[in-house]
Amino acid sequence: MTRSTPANSSAGVRREAEKSPLAPDSILAAQSPAMRSKLAKLGISSDFDLILHLPLRYVDETHIFPIAHALYGQMVQVEATVVKTEVRFRPRRQLVCLVEDRSGEMYVRLLNFYPSQQKMLSEGTRVRLLGELRLGFLGPEMVHPQIRVVREGVPLKENLTPVYPTTAGLGQEQLRKLIARALTQCDLQDTLPAELVREYRLASFAESIQYLHQPPPDAPLSELESRQHWAWQRLVFDELLAQQLSMRRHYARRRSLVAPSLPPTNTLTSALLAALPFALTGAQRRAFDEISRDLSARHPMQRLLQGDVGSGKTIVAALACAQALEHGFQAAVMAPTEILAEQHYRKMQEWLSPLGITVAWIAASVPKRAREIMLEQVASGAAQIAVGTHALFQEQVNFARLGLAVVDEQHRFGVEQRLALHNKGVNPHQLMMSATPIPRTLSMSYYADLDVSVIDELPPGRTPIMTRLIEEARREEVEARVRAACAGGRQAYWVCPLIEESEKLQLQTALDTHARLSATFPDLQVGLVHGRMKAKEKAEAMAAFKAGALNLLVATTVIEVGVDVPNASLMVIEHAERMGLSQLHQLRGRVGRGAAQSACILLYAPPLSEMAKARLKIIYEHTDGFEIARQDLALRGPGEFLGARQSGVAMLKIADIERDQAVLDQARQSAEKLLRAKSAIADMHLARWLARAEQYLKV
Repeated sequence: MTRSTPANSSAGVRREAEKSPLAPDSILAAQSPAMRSKLAKLGISSDFDLILHLPLRYVDETHIFPIAHALYGQMVQVEATVVKTEVRFRPRRQLVCLVEDRSGEMYVRLLNFYPSQQKMLSEGTRVRLLGELRLGFLGPEMVHPQIRVVREGVPLKENLTPVYPTTAGLGQEQLRKLIARALTQCDLQDTLPAELVREYRLASFAESIQYLHQPPPDAPLSELESRQHWAWQRLVFDELLAQQLSMRRHYARRRSLVAPSLPPTNTLTSALLAALPFALTGAQRRAFDEISRDLSARHPMQRLLQGDVGSGKTIVAALACAQALEHGFQAAVMAPTEILAEQHYRKMQEWLSPLGITVAWIAASVPKRAREIMLEQVASGAAQIAVGTHALFQEQVNFARLGLAVVDEQHRFGVEQRLALHNKGVNPHQLMMSATPIPRTLSMSYYADLDVSVIDELPPGRTPIMTRLIEEARREEVEARVRAACAGGRQAYWVCPLIEESEKLQLQTALDTHARLSATFPDLQVGLVHGRMKAKEKAEAMAAFKAGALNLLVATTVIEVGVDVPNASLMVIEHAERMGLSQLHQLRGRVGRGAAQSACILLYAPPLSEMAKARLKIIYEHTDGFEIARQDLALRGPGEFLGARQSGVAMLKIADIERDQAVLDQARQSAEKLLRAKSAIADMHLARWLARAEQYLKV
């Protein structure tokens, strides 16, 4: 169902944008600081935010149902007279009230009540009761319904009653009054051009917003509450259009900056390619070609390189660093964990040191004197590449000529952290990497301000990983598989979960598991890696495992990323039901890196929640990271994929990028048209949605 809209009017929207959110005549300015604080928790910081604070559901207070004809299990409103009220003490203290109308009688039970409620329900009082009717021990009853005393001349509600998201200390009636005032005081004129409204057959903004806050009695509740109604669709379009406009403007703003042009000279890059013991895949070549073109431009590159676990992103990043080095610039490579950062460091050394490139290692674990030497080399330019963890963006780290910043697992860093590294140079090019594949809808929406390269094939020689789901009661069978793998000259991981979000408990579980497995396999060398170990100890354990000195490595999820041991063919993950899909897929990707058949055993403890069942089914049935990511998005929403990208700001409040993918396509095309036409309407639309749109401008 669609609606048409009147001609566009923009003067009111301009006034709305120019007015301070807390101007003296604003609704919020009239509230107490405590009330404004509560509203802020709901994302309401201006009068117009009240307009955009939309109902979760509705209740029908427009009809009176006879008690005898009301349906069980539904929210209904009845009008009845109190016959008797008493306090009962069995099975627990409660207020029980018998009420009747002309058709029949029912009970009202209040398990927690005040003397005022007991007085309100005195015999002979006429009341309206709104609640779910159910069949109780005494007969038809409502438990804790909404109760109103019927006074003469008080009519029924004319519209369905909205139920809003709220917070502690802020009641529904308070919210309804504030929003009703905002509906009369705020400018609801359209910000979309008439031709766009006609093209997509959208309703007007004013009609849509009024309908959602004050729907008529015959409104289709299922459409409203599932957000499929035409009124919802208009607001979904508006929010997605604002998001797309802000992302594309940010993209254009970044391209207006000046960065060093670093076209390929094919000296270092060609030498690196010639020295590699393997050939790049087609997908790796395509990704590097795209990055190479970006580095050649006069504006800063802002590219996201995404690829599945083991797809070979590191060599593509190394080639990008080499191209920057060809022009006398430096490169920085930052990773979130020391294990992953050190792996990058060793790879860069292995590939680039023979070509005369000095690679510096900067991390918290580096001894003071060695660290000072590294910092001097980076500051003087003697070290052309610096690899490290968060230590890279610390104040004492200075680059002589930073031209390229590479950030791996970029979603694990906050906005400020990535900017701190970026600010070590003058508009350096940026390459962000992620082994968590991003579904197309997320890429179109939250990453629309980035250029994206995808490595969508694995290097040759990789064997598919078999995944098995095994109940923990069959642990002895799993231990037999581990023994067989190690007896055959292969190695295995045994991963312990994060328990109740407690690092201390996780550590103890790892220690207990290591002790138990060491006793179970006295003939095997069993190693241990966990987050509390010193960096040197972790490095020694990982080096021993990679060298084959350890048969079995017990680890916490610290090995989720950055561990490459081709001889490891078996992965056992304890309590897999407690882990997310991305984490399970990352861990599984630690095996299958050689030619031997590899397996991943997911040990689980019943009973499983519905969410856990769904996750384990997906990871069991799929090995393609992009398909897993797509299903994960449908299962949990976008939060985990985005990580710190939004710096804690709420995501889309009205739209849902999976449900509203068709509208997202329309919004993306419309944003391109408006920006190409340099239309002032884009400014007006963003002015209305500015607070929400601005959240997408954070890099």
